[in-house]
Amino acid sequence: MNNDAKPGTALITGASSGIGAVFARALAEKGYNLILVARREDRLRALAGTLTAGRDIHVQALTADLVDPAGISCVEGKIRATPDLSLLINNAGFGAGGFYYQIDVSKQLAMIQLHVVATARLTRAALSAMVARRRGGVINVASVAGFSIMPTGAMYCSTKAWLVAFSRAVAEELRGTGVVVQALCPGFTHTEFHDTSEFRNFRRDMIPKWMWMDADVVVKKSLRAFDRGRTVCIPGLVNKALVVLMKTELGFWLSRYFGRKRWKTCAADAL
Repeated sequence: MNNDAKPGTALITGASSGIGAVFARALAEKGYNLILVARREDRLRALAGTLTAGRDIHVQALTADLVDPAGISCVEGKIRATPDLSLLINNAGFGAGGFYYQIDVSKQLAMIQLHVVATARLTRAALSAMVARRRGGVINVASVAGFSIMPTGAMYCSTKAWLVAFSRAVAEELRGTGVVVQALCPGFTHTEFHDTSEFRNFRRDMIPKWMWMDADVVVKKSLRAFDRGRTVCIPGLVNKALVVLMKTELGFWLSRYFGRKRWKTCAADAL
């Protein structure tokens, strides 16, 4: 980002809670105008109200379901109609634990639609104008899971791996254009992610405390890495170490360890 220019507008998907909402607050502090996208209109409008209080910024709440092709088209239209869009954050996503052959096909396709199709289409909609201005960027929220092979997380890990590969490839294509593409790869983060019905038997104490990060720290590290033009941001020393371990035999056993924990959760969910 060019600190000498006005920051322009940022569009954030999955903005009503978690990492998306923290991104919104951080960018509001930097003076960005915001377009907040999510399914929950009431939470979007409440967040928009808190962000505009005491700040000279404009915040729009756009209700859209990015699992629905019509929702993606709606957001694509908003992107193309926003001439000063300087940052797109593809944050919307969800997790679902379970054995691949048992998970409902519609749920698996919804994950592909949200993590892969929506990200690809919205990024494509944003890039042409950014490249023409030689300014701007995209942050795709992936996960350290994108570097792992975790039982009961086949589709989640696969779609997050796609986000990392996609971001790295497009970033290389855009080298020298002034446009930055980042894959943000957080690990376990204190958000509402694990509070859904998909994880009703998940307990945070299943994961060691030292593996958790606060969402505001994740976002701070992401934006700092973005300013430096870094393509892959893995926040925190623990997460960096995990990614290195994933490439080793020990990493394979580590994935199996967490997979066993999820097996127990999935077995309980099936009861």
